[in-house]
Amino acid sequence: MHQLARRIEESFSVGFLGAMEWRGDVAVTVTRDALHEVAKFLRYEPGMDFDYIVHVSSVDWPDDEERFEVVWEFYSIRKRHRIRLKTRVPESDCVVDSLTDLWKGADFMEREVYDMMGIRFRNHPDLRRILLPDDFTEGYPLRKDFPLRGKGWRDTFEFLDEVPR
Repeated sequence: MHQLARRIEESFSVGFLGAMEWRGDVAVTVTRDALHEVAKFLRYEPGMDFDYIVHVSSVDWPDDEERFEVVWEFYSIRKRHRIRLKTRVPESDCVVDSLTDLWKGADFMEREVYDMMGIRFRNHPDLRRILLPDDFTEGYPLRKDFPLRGKGWRDTFEFLDEVPR
Protein backbone atom coordinates (compact mmCIF):
# COMPACT_ATOMS: atom_id res chain seq x y z
CA MET A 1 0.00 0.00 0.00
CA HIS A 2 1.22 3.49 -0.82
CA GLN A 3 2.57 5.49 2.13
CA LEU A 4 -0.08 8.22 1.74
CA ALA A 5 -2.87 5.64 1.87
CA ARG A 6 -1.24 3.89 4.81
CA ARG A 7 -1.15 7.15 6.80
CA ILE A 8 -4.84 7.75 6.10
CA GLU A 9 -5.72 4.20 7.13
CA GLU A 10 -3.73 4.55 10.36
CA SER A 11 -5.42 7.85 11.24
CA PHE A 12 -8.96 6.91 10.11
CA SER A 13 -9.30 3.17 10.48
CA VAL A 14 -13.09 3.37 10.86
CA GLY A 15 -13.73 5.60 7.82
CA PHE A 16 -11.08 4.08 5.56
CA LEU A 17 -12.58 1.66 3.01
CA GLY A 18 -9.66 0.96 0.73
CA ALA A 19 -6.86 2.24 -1.47
CA MET A 20 -5.63 1.58 -4.94
CA GLU A 21 -2.44 2.56 -6.69
CA TRP A 22 -2.04 2.38 -10.45
CA ARG A 23 0.87 3.84 -12.38
CA GLY A 24 1.80 6.09 -9.50
CA ASP A 25 -1.71 7.45 -8.94
CA VAL A 26 -3.14 6.85 -5.48
CA ALA A 27 -6.89 6.69 -4.85
CA VAL A 28 -8.33 6.33 -1.36
CA THR A 29 -11.99 5.51 -0.70
CA VAL A 30 -13.58 6.62 2.57
CA THR A 31 -17.06 6.61 4.05
CA ARG A 32 -18.98 9.79 3.53
CA ASP A 33 -19.14 10.24 7.31
CA ALA A 34 -15.34 10.39 7.44
CA LEU A 35 -14.93 12.42 4.25
CA HIS A 36 -14.55 15.90 5.73
CA GLU A 37 -12.18 14.83 8.48
CA VAL A 38 -9.99 12.90 6.03
CA ALA A 39 -9.97 15.90 3.68
CA LYS A 40 -8.99 18.17 6.58
CA PHE A 41 -6.15 15.76 7.38
CA LEU A 42 -4.98 15.91 3.75
CA ARG A 43 -5.08 19.70 3.76
CA TYR A 44 -3.44 20.51 7.09
CA GLU A 45 -1.34 17.53 8.18
CA PRO A 46 2.30 18.59 7.57
CA GLY A 47 3.24 15.29 5.95
CA MET A 48 0.32 15.57 3.54
CA ASP A 49 0.11 19.29 2.73
CA PHE A 50 -2.36 19.03 -0.16
CA ASP A 51 -2.71 22.73 -0.86
CA TYR A 52 -4.19 22.60 -4.37
CA ILE A 53 -7.50 21.11 -5.49
CA VAL A 54 -7.20 19.82 -9.03
CA HIS A 55 -10.64 18.51 -9.80
CA VAL A 56 -14.01 17.35 -8.48
CA SER A 57 -15.98 14.82 -10.49
CA SER A 58 -18.54 12.08 -10.09
CA VAL A 59 -19.27 8.65 -11.49
CA ASP A 60 -22.66 7.00 -11.97
CA TRP A 61 -22.78 3.26 -11.18
CA PRO A 62 -26.52 2.68 -11.79
CA ASP A 63 -26.52 -0.98 -10.71
CA ASP A 64 -24.78 -0.38 -7.36
CA GLU A 65 -26.58 0.21 -4.07
CA GLU A 66 -24.45 3.31 -3.51
CA ARG A 67 -24.99 4.55 -7.03
CA PHE A 68 -22.82 7.67 -7.11
CA GLU A 69 -19.13 8.10 -6.46
CA VAL A 70 -17.72 11.59 -5.86
CA VAL A 71 -14.03 12.03 -6.58
CA TRP A 72 -11.74 14.87 -5.47
CA GLU A 73 -8.19 15.13 -6.76
CA PHE A 74 -5.60 17.03 -4.74
CA TYR A 75 -1.99 18.01 -5.31
CA SER A 76 0.73 19.21 -2.95
CA ILE A 77 2.83 21.86 -4.62
CA ARG A 78 5.57 21.71 -1.97
CA LYS A 79 5.67 17.92 -1.59
CA ARG A 80 4.93 17.20 -5.28
CA HIS A 81 2.51 14.37 -4.71
CA ARG A 82 -1.13 13.82 -5.63
CA ILE A 83 -4.07 11.81 -4.37
CA ARG A 84 -7.69 11.07 -5.26
CA LEU A 85 -10.22 10.96 -2.45
CA LYS A 86 -13.44 9.06 -3.17
CA THR A 87 -16.71 8.42 -1.41
CA ARG A 88 -20.00 6.78 -2.44
CA VAL A 89 -23.60 7.88 -1.90
CA PRO A 90 -26.93 6.19 -2.64
CA GLU A 91 -29.46 7.76 -4.99
CA SER A 92 -31.97 7.98 -2.13
CA ASP A 93 -29.68 10.22 -0.03
CA CYS A 94 -27.50 12.00 -2.58
CA VAL A 95 -25.59 14.32 -0.21
CA VAL A 96 -21.91 14.68 0.71
CA ASP A 97 -20.01 17.31 2.67
CA SER A 98 -18.69 20.27 0.74
CA LEU A 99 -14.94 20.81 0.90
CA THR A 100 -15.13 24.51 0.02
CA ASP A 101 -14.18 25.45 3.59
CA LEU A 102 -10.85 23.65 3.04
CA TRP A 103 -10.23 24.49 -0.64
CA LYS A 104 -12.01 27.57 -2.04
CA GLY A 105 -11.36 26.21 -5.53
CA ALA A 106 -13.91 23.45 -4.90
CA ASP A 107 -16.74 25.98 -5.23
CA PHE A 108 -17.48 25.90 -8.97
CA MET A 109 -16.42 22.26 -9.36
CA GLU A 110 -18.91 21.09 -6.71
CA ARG A 111 -21.59 23.24 -8.34
CA GLU A 112 -20.94 21.52 -11.66
CA VAL A 113 -21.32 18.07 -10.08
CA TYR A 114 -24.53 19.23 -8.42
CA ASP A 115 -25.91 20.64 -11.67
CA MET A 116 -25.04 17.72 -13.92
CA MET A 117 -25.45 14.75 -11.52
CA GLY A 118 -27.77 15.99 -8.77
CA ILE A 119 -25.37 15.32 -5.90
CA ARG A 120 -25.86 17.94 -3.19
CA PHE A 121 -22.96 19.31 -1.14
CA ARG A 122 -23.81 19.98 2.50
CA ASN A 123 -22.61 23.42 3.72
CA HIS A 124 -21.70 24.66 0.24
CA PRO A 125 -21.76 28.49 0.33
CA ASP A 126 -23.67 28.93 -2.97
CA LEU A 127 -25.05 25.64 -4.26
CA ARG A 128 -26.98 26.59 -7.39
CA ARG A 129 -26.90 25.70 -11.06
CA ILE A 130 -23.82 26.71 -12.99
CA LEU A 131 -24.28 25.23 -16.48
CA LEU A 132 -28.02 24.63 -16.96
CA PRO A 133 -30.84 27.18 -16.74
CA ASP A 134 -32.45 27.63 -13.33
CA ASP A 135 -35.77 26.30 -14.61
CA PHE A 136 -34.29 23.08 -16.09
CA THR A 137 -36.47 20.22 -14.80
CA GLU A 138 -35.51 17.36 -17.13
CA GLY A 139 -33.13 15.65 -14.74
CA TYR A 140 -29.38 15.38 -14.58
CA PRO A 141 -27.61 15.09 -17.96
CA LEU A 142 -24.55 13.15 -16.81
CA ARG A 143 -26.51 10.34 -15.17
CA LYS A 144 -26.49 7.16 -17.20
CA ASP A 145 -30.30 6.98 -17.24
CA PHE A 146 -30.62 10.39 -18.91
CA PRO A 147 -31.82 9.95 -22.52
CA LEU A 148 -29.29 10.86 -25.19
CA ARG A 149 -31.73 13.21 -26.90
CA GLY A 150 -33.17 14.72 -23.74
CA LYS A 151 -36.71 14.19 -22.54
CA GLY A 152 -38.71 15.14 -25.59
CA TRP A 153 -38.77 18.84 -26.33
CA ARG A 154 -35.56 18.70 -28.35
CA ASP A 155 -37.30 16.48 -30.91
CA THR A 156 -39.71 19.27 -31.84
CA PHE A 157 -37.17 21.40 -33.70
CA GLU A 158 -38.17 21.18 -37.34
CA PHE A 159 -34.76 22.24 -38.63
CA LEU A 160 -33.26 18.99 -37.33
CA ASP A 161 -35.11 17.08 -40.03
CA GLU A 162 -34.35 19.47 -42.88
CA VAL A 163 -31.87 18.41 -45.52
CA PRO A 164 -29.00 20.90 -45.93
CA ARG A 165 -28.82 22.57 -49.36
